[in-house]
Amino acid sequence: MYQQITITGFGGQGVILAGRIVGEAAAIRDHMESTLVQSYGPESRGGACSAQVTIADGPIYFPYITHPDILVCMSQSGYDKHVGTLNEDGVLIVEQDLVKPDGGRESFAVPCTRYAEELGNKMMANIIMIGFFTAITGAISVESARSTVEKSVPPKTIEKNIEAFERGWEYAQATLKGRRNKAAGRIGVVA
Repeated sequence: MYQQITITGFGGQGVILAGRIVGEAAAIRDHMESTLVQSYGPESRGGACSAQVTIADGPIYFPYITHPDILVCMSQSGYDKHVGTLNEDGVLIVEQDLVKPDGGRESFAVPCTRYAEELGNKMMANIIMIGFFTAITGAISVESARSTVEKSVPPKTIEKNIEAFERGWEYAQATLKGRRNKAAGRIGVVA
C-alpha cells in the first residue's frame, strides 16, 4: 500500500491540522509509515496552504508529492493549482460550497463549511472533511481517525469535534450508497 494525499485550501481552514491528523492516524494507530510536508504562504489567514501526506506499509524514501492519488480541495485556488497534478485514476474530494470543479473528472463533494456553521463553529470544517475523507478513501481506519481527532483538539471541544467527524462520515456513507444505487440502476430506491 502506498498512497499520496494532498490536502489544500487557505490559511485558517485547518488544512495543516487535517494533514497531521491523517498522517498521525496512519502512523500511530494504523501502524503504517507516514510523512507530512506542509506548505503555506506568509499570511497566517487567507493565504494558500497545503499538506502532503504519504501513507505506506513500507519505507517512504521521498516525502514530496508531485502526483497525488487523493486530492482534497477546500478552496477554489487550491483546486485550480493542484487538480492538474492528480493521478489519472485518483480520487478528488472538494468542499462543495467553495470549490466548483471544471467537470473534467468525477469528484466527491461535501458542504463541510456549511455543516460546521450549523454545528456552531466553522473552524470544524476540516474535521468534517476528515470524516468524509476517511469514509470515501479508506486510507485510514475510522477508529484511528476518530481517536486522533479526539487527541488533536482542545479538551473542551472534543464532543463537538467528534460530532463534526461523524457528520462528515455519515454524509460520505450516504454519498457512497447513492452512487452504488445509481450504478445498480436503482435511482431513488431507499434500501
